[in-house]
Amino acid sequence: MRGFLSVSLGVLLIAAALIDPPPDLPLDKIVLPDGFKIEVYADSVPDARQMALSPGGVLFVGSRRAGQVHALLDHDGDNVADEMIRIADSLTMPSGLAFHNGALWVAAVNQILRYDDIEARLHDPPEPVVVVDDLPSDRHHGWKFIAFGPDGMLYVPVGAPCNVCERPDPYATVVRMNPDGSGREVYARGIRNSVGFDWHPVTGDLWITDNGSDNISDDPAITDNLPACELNHAPEPGMHFGYPYYHQGDTPDPEFGESRTADEFVAPAILLGPHVAPLGIEFYTGEMFPDSYTHQAFIAEHGSWNRREKIGYRVKLVHFDEAGLAVSQEVFARGWLENEEAWGRPVDLEMLPDGSMLVSDDFANAIYRITYEAP
Repeated sequence: MRGFLSVSLGVLLIAAALIDPPPDLPLDKIVLPDGFKIEVYADSVPDARQMALSPGGVLFVGSRRAGQVHALLDHDGDNVADEMIRIADSLTMPSGLAFHNGALWVAAVNQILRYDDIEARLHDPPEPVVVVDDLPSDRHHGWKFIAFGPDGMLYVPVGAPCNVCERPDPYATVVRMNPDGSGREVYARGIRNSVGFDWHPVTGDLWITDNGSDNISDDPAITDNLPACELNHAPEPGMHFGYPYYHQGDTPDPEFGESRTADEFVAPAILLGPHVAPLGIEFYTGEMFPDSYTHQAFIAEHGSWNRREKIGYRVKLVHFDEAGLAVSQEVFARGWLENEEAWGRPVDLEMLPDGSMLVSDDFANAIYRITYEAP
């Protein structure tokens, strides 16, 4: 980057930078369907995690490990960010973001913060309003993906503070609340660690990605292949998806599943694969991609860390039928993993108004833009 400027604001350092041309990331290794193209939208975005796009075209990005939130701007409209502004610093794992009614919501483990009128104050951010500050403070699976649902409520997952353990609500749930933090309730249970969900654009049903447990057995072959990560369908509140008693809908946990049965719980809609680490999910509602992609869902798979042969490090496409139910899956974009070496890890997805799709990558500190042009 060049032209780095900073101004002190209390204990917060607000920084803006002009973005240099993208680094030489090996995008030629990414395999996409015919007609699709991937380019760098922004580089040098520390630990780029969840994204939120404002109506004014500002892309906000959470940076979990860096403890920061950034705003990216494309001043000249060429679909490449040319300025990055750090609007928050020294937060606790601010992975999750949501933009709603002119304000930016930021999830920082036990807190939900709100930055009012942020688009007009990028270089002079307001002090955040603390919406809630009593969520569990565990750092293990404590970072959060957040989003506002069609009902206007804020949905917040609370991961299990362990690999496999039995804990009371709100652990291993998705909770929802009013925008001011009131009316909090558990929407779904048995969700080990969700870092992504979205609502079907026609049915309005909630679809939740969930990261399966690790090291389920002392046998490496079993651990490599069980359990699968999940895509769960939660059209109404009160459903329980099995954790910690059952994994992937049909596998009892060695410690907690002995006295339970599979029919007590809701089975996954789609098994995504063992340890693929599904994070962000986004239904396609744009007009750039072919009609066959309309109302289908993309899922960013961050990739495994404990399999002998790595898996994930890609973007999946999940096909939905006319009734809004998931029926199949395929790999849409791959190439971030080569010969067991990863140079990138997809995290989240965001659609731009022109119908192109952004993909964040917290390993390469980059955001990509995927476009389509008929071959």
